[in-house]
Amino acid sequence: MPRPISATISVSSLSHNLQRVANGLQQSCNAAKSVRPNIWAVIKANAYGHGIEQAVHGFAQADGLAMLDLDEAVRCRQLGWTKPILLLEGFFEPADIAVLDEYRLTISLHCQEQLDMLDQARLARPLDAFVKLNVGMNRLGFSEQAFPDAYRHARQLQQQGILASAGKMSHFARADDDPVTTAEQLQVFNRLTQSLPGPSSVCNSAASLTPGLWTNVTCDGEQWVRPGICLYGSSPFEDRLPDALGLRPAMTLAAQLISVRDIPRGAGVGYGHVFTASDAMRIGIVACGYADGYPRHAGTGTPICVDGVRTRLVGRVSMDMLAVDLTSVPQARVGSSVVLWGDGGPSVDEVAQAAGTIGYELLCAVAPRVSRATVA
Repeated sequence: MPRPISATISVSSLSHNLQRVANGLQQSCNAAKSVRPNIWAVIKANAYGHGIEQAVHGFAQADGLAMLDLDEAVRCRQLGWTKPILLLEGFFEPADIAVLDEYRLTISLHCQEQLDMLDQARLARPLDAFVKLNVGMNRLGFSEQAFPDAYRHARQLQQQGILASAGKMSHFARADDDPVTTAEQLQVFNRLTQSLPGPSSVCNSAASLTPGLWTNVTCDGEQWVRPGICLYGSSPFEDRLPDALGLRPAMTLAAQLISVRDIPRGAGVGYGHVFTASDAMRIGIVACGYADGYPRHAGTGTPICVDGVRTRLVGRVSMDMLAVDLTSVPQARVGSSVVLWGDGGPSVDEVAQAAGTIGYELLCAVAPRVSRATVA
């Protein structure tokens, strides 16, 4: 039989989380007497490890999809997606432009080199684009000083028939933990873009879930938000778990016990004996390790569920196995079910917090050797 570990992706949970975001946005727009923004469902990095095909089906009600990879964008078109697709990093070389043209892809323009490449483009039809303003993330985007000229350049490309539309976009650095900094960044965006035509897009997961934030964007055209991690059932906030936000886990990483043993007081468990039993106890060995994508730095006390009972990891995670405390699960035996994270177990955010990382990393890191299943 195959090794007893699998990652199960729930398409209905993806759809539920998208609807949760849409409902929150609708409530904000009702209060502000405005129109709900369009939603780009972000599916970068193979849909945060969940699979492009699953995301296309789960986010069927989104207004568009957003990602980084040209091949993934092409795959979405091949799967039948006809609505807009936004490339968050735009394109990288002149040869990419032919792909943008063929598959009707929307681009982010964040540097002068991209504008210069478009000057030489020959297209069958104009492209939609967003010019990116750096308001403090300091990764991609034009500075406050350079943005006006960059936007004028994009408008010239629009007049030449190379671009169909020239929108404005940015990215908040601290929407998850610092409303003051976010408000300052939004003020910069509004000051530089409020008089410019075209759609706007600023909000990531945390900003999309913050009631009323997007309604402070000054924009005469349509607005777009770009939720990402929240669509997969992980919280973008350190102080709020997914349940509190009405989110459902879209990935469940589950395995089985492959060994159960009693150990005496003072016995060490696993490499380095970083855990030593303070009393006689029962432990179980789970068919999951860091080669499966489980975080090696998850230490003793990391939550885990065995046969529906919440317990804890003990000792050091090894390449193929980890150990759990079975004190509270006396019925456990070889073959008992184990949920590492997801439905019926701890949230991926709880596991990530115990490992000193974030849920994004764990979802993206599940290894190819882990079998996959999709449920409606």
